Amino acid sequence: MNKEQEELLGAAYKRYLIEDARILPNMSKEKMTELGFRLTKEEFINKCKTDNEFSEMWGLKIEERELSHDERFAIYKKVCDRDLQPHITGINFKQFHFDEYNIPTKLITISYNDKTIESYEN
Repeated sequence: MNKEQEELLGAAYKRYLIEDARILPNMSKEKMTELGFRLTKEEFINKCKTDNEFSEMWGLKIEERELSHDERFAIYKKVCDRDLQPHITGINFKQFHFDEYNIPTKLITISYNDKTIESYEN
């Protein structure tokens, strides 16, 4: 993840810790466990990725998805400023070129406080 995304995640986690501190004194241990309070930052991020209700509660949306072959090909053409020859076919051959030029395989989108940041990763 890039620095901007890390800052968004940090802001969301900080809010979680602040709200957590306000709510906890009046909440039963069972309810705290049910809601997932007192998570580490990594646990918080993973829970936001996998639990839509929890994610919505804290206003943090994290989406990760694999890029399609066509999406990777479009990035390849921009990065390399060229197209693979029309007679060259086969996903394995193109896959080799994608990997050779470190064309990303995954799109990560993070949204928090009406701000969305997209990045690509391998």
